[in-house]
Amino acid sequence: MPTYPVINKVTGEKKELSMTMKEYETWKGENPDWDKDWMAGVGGVTYGTPKQSEGFKEVMTKVQKAHPRANLSRFT
Repeated sequence: MPTYPVINKVTGEKKELSMTMKEYETWKGENPDWDKDWMAGVGGVTYGTPKQSEGFKEVMTKVQKAHPRANLSRFT
């Protein structure tokens, strides 16, 4: 079930709601002083291809040598 971080526009109080999107839309209509807290839910997004650490690349190179038929080139 999705979670919605919200903030009270008057008091600044914050809370997290766990409900369906339909329930959230109903709740939002009944509570006009509350709005989505856009600063809270921005984590977890990765843009582009993350770079692998050198240690991870070294381990994957050893795995590739031990398993020559495995295609691990994207990790090394």
